[in-house]
Amino acid sequence: MTTTLTGNPTTPPAPAGADRLLAAGGPDLSAHLACYGPARAVGNEFIDVVSAAGLTGRGGAGFPVARKLAAVAGGRRAVVVANGAEGEPASDKDAVLLWRAPHLVLDGLSVAAAAVGAQHCHLYAPQLLLDPIRHALAERQSTGYDTRRVNLTPAADTFLAGEKSAVLERLAGRAPIPRDKPVSTSRSGLNGRPTLVQNVETLAHLALLARFGPTWFRAAGTPDEPGTMLVTLSGTTASGVVEVPLGTGLTDVIHRFGRTDPADVQAVLVGGYHGTWLPGRALAGAAMSRNSLRRRHASPGAGVVRVLRHDECGLRVTAEITAYLATQSAGQCGPCRNGLPQLARHVGELAARGHTRPQDVARIADLVDGRGACHHPDGTARLARSALTVFAGEIDRHRHGCCRARSQKAAR
Repeated sequence: MTTTLTGNPTTPPAPAGADRLLAAGGPDLSAHLACYGPARAVGNEFIDVVSAAGLTGRGGAGFPVARKLAAVAGGRRAVVVANGAEGEPASDKDAVLLWRAPHLVLDGLSVAAAAVGAQHCHLYAPQLLLDPIRHALAERQSTGYDTRRVNLTPAADTFLAGEKSAVLERLAGRAPIPRDKPVSTSRSGLNGRPTLVQNVETLAHLALLARFGPTWFRAAGTPDEPGTMLVTLSGTTASGVVEVPLGTGLTDVIHRFGRTDPADVQAVLVGGYHGTWLPGRALAGAAMSRNSLRRRHASPGAGVVRVLRHDECGLRVTAEITAYLATQSAGQCGPCRNGLPQLARHVGELAARGHTRPQDVARIADLVDGRGACHHPDGTARLARSALTVFAGEIDRHRHGCCRARSQKAAR
C-alpha cells in the first residue's frame, strides 16, 4: 500500500541545521510544499528506513519507532492514531507544532498509515487545535494532495489525557482513563484492532524521513540518539518552544535559547511534572539525551526544561506541582486515591513551615511507587524524591522560618 500524497515533483533542498520541524513560512499547504516539497509515497519497506534512522518516540517514552511500526504492520485492519493531547502543563511543543506545521503532522500520519497498511486514521488533540487541523485537511482534500480521511477527536483537558490507553478509551467513546491492558495495543487496540499510537512530533519526523532519508536524519543528534527534538523552555529570559539536536548541552539550551546565564540557575526541572530536578551546579556535562540524563536519574521526557532561578523557592514550586498531580489522578487505585493526596499534603507542609520530616515524604513516595494502575504515582514520587535531594538546604531554611526566595528578594 502507498500513500495518496501527490504534489509538485520538485523537492526543495533538505533543511540544514536544527530547524527542521518548524522551518515552513506558514501553516498553509503552499508554504509547507515550498519548504519541504511533497512527501514521497511509501509502503511497508519504509519501516527499514525508520530503523536505519534510529528514530525514537518524542512523546516521552523514547521507544524505537520502527519496532512499533513493525509490530502493528504484522496485524490486520490496522489503525493509526496521532496523539496531540498535551496534558503536561509545562509543555507546549505539540500545540506549537499543530498550529505551525499541521501538514507535516498529517503527512506523517499518512506515511505511518501506508507503512503499516492502515485504512483508519485518527487525530486526537485539544479542541482548540482541531480547527487548524480541519482547515489543513480541507486544503489537502480540495487540492487532491492527500485524500486520506482522518477522524478528529477532542482530547480531555486532563493531565492523563494523552496516556496511550486513555487515548484509546476516549476514541472508543468512553472516559479517557488509563487502563491496565495486559495485551499490547499493537496486537489489540482500538476496537480490538492492531493500533499504532504516535505522538504528533514523532509523526512529523516520519514525514521528513520519507522525504530526505536516514542519512540526513542522522546528520543531527548523536550516533546513539540521532535527530532533533522540540523543547519547551520556561523560567528563562526567553521562553518558548525551540528545536535542538539530541545531545545538546543543557547549559547551551539555557544560555543560547533561553538567553539566561547558567550562573543564575538554581535548579532545572527536566522532563516535566513527572520529571526530575537537577541542581544548577551539576548541569555541566548534562545534555538533552536519554543516555546523558540517565546517569543523573533523569530523562528528557517530552522535552520540558523548566529553569528555577535563585530567587524562587524550589520547595514551593514542587508543592504546587504535587498538589496539582494529586487532583489529576484517575482515582482507580489506592496509590492515587489515598497516597498522592497524602504526598501532596506532606510536600506542602514541608514548603510552608518545614514541620514535616523529609523521611515522611520519602516514605509515602516509596509506598505509591510501582503500585498504581498506571505510572502516574511513579512520576509524582520521582518528582518529590528529587526535590528532597536538590532542595535539602532549603528544607533546613524552612525549618528555621527562612526561605531562599524571600531572602533573595530582601537582599535587593
